[in-house]
Amino acid sequence: MRRLPAALLALPLLLAACTQDADAEPTASAPAAEEPSEAAEAPRDWIYQLSGYEDGALDALAAAPHQVAVIDLARDGGEGYWTAEEVAALKDSGKTVYAYFTMGSIETYRPEYDAVAATDMVLNQWGDWPDEYFVKYWDERWWDLVMEPRLDRAMTAGFDGVYLDVPNAYEEIDLALAPGEDRESLARKMADQVRAVDVYVADRLDVLPQNSPELIEFDGYLDAIDGIGVEELFFLNADEPCTEDWCAENLEYVREIAAAGKLVLAVDYAAEEANVTEACARYAEEGFTGAVADVDLDAIYEPCP
Repeated sequence: MRRLPAALLALPLLLAACTQDADAEPTASAPAAEEPSEAAEAPRDWIYQLSGYEDGALDALAAAPHQVAVIDLARDGGEGYWTAEEVAALKDSGKTVYAYFTMGSIETYRPEYDAVAATDMVLNQWGDWPDEYFVKYWDERWWDLVMEPRLDRAMTAGFDGVYLDVPNAYEEIDLALAPGEDRESLARKMADQVRAVDVYVADRLDVLPQNSPELIEFDGYLDAIDGIGVEELFFLNADEPCTEDWCAENLEYVREIAAAGKLVLAVDYAAEEANVTEACARYAEEGFTGAVADVDLDAIYEPCP
């Protein structure tokens, strides 16, 4: 996860909070977006920028050559959201545009934080991110207060899809704060949430979680996603070769996702020229849409050649 500085409640219960009769109009105020078209091949490159937008606008991104852009749902990480006109202008540059937000945590600078903090849903702080806390993402109130409004906003603004970060919350939550849960149940509930997102947005948005590709082990998860974003397949932050066992495991899962015809947006954080070249070559070899960026994700970078 790289962003601005700084049983169980099963699927049927989640779906009850976010679905309606199949013949009814969607509850979201958003106009129906065009159904995503199926490309003959994967995009050649992508740009991942979550802050540092020049003059608080998307003009510089629109002028960049990348075919896919992932930007924060909000222009400032808070209440200043991109308008439909701004998103449309970015799309008119030929880009597919995804809205970034988290689904397993809440940052203190987000407008929903106070409402979430007034409940018992806020859990342990994420050590690497002092302004961020894991949450009870399986709680129906999380869906009502955060997920559904953000999905509605993404549809209203005309994004092509959502790029959902922190599915790995299931691995990081302090189990002492979630009585009765274990890693298996938390993983299942995260998979359920992604499936609920897919049901809610129907064909109006693509659904791309970031990381945790192992969740495809749960029934229905692979069908629910249109692709995956994945960090640090080949280099850890920064410029350190990814040689841990989990690196190879992640790669195998991502290959399985790609083989199912899903989009793979891979990003490594490297600056040394040899490492940038190697990462780009690996993306080409695997058939992934890749990027090599600075970990702060606050500037436009050159696409892989």
